[in-house]
Amino acid sequence: MNKNELVSAVADEAKISKADAQSAVDAVFSVISGELKKGGDVRLVGFGNFSVSRREASTGRNPQTGDTVQIPARNVPKFSAGKGLKDAVNS
Repeated sequence: MNKNELVSAVADEAKISKADAQSAVDAVFSVISGELKKGGDVRLVGFGNFSVSRREASTGRNPQTGDTVQIPARNVPKFSAGKGLKDAVNS
């Protein structure tokens, strides 16, 4: 499912226009991204948790040339599925 399909599904499920669903989906993504950017986390009970993890600097290897490459430290987003989502997928 891509974003347009998600918007259509939300519009059908909530019985709202596609424009309103588009605004709602964009707002959810924006709020989650903004909170993660600030270093916070988003906990949706029964669905899952979005958080930020710190990945330290490391040394990698270019597979084509074999040269070593320095990989800088960075923050990476993480998602952990909640029990409700896991149960829904496995039922």
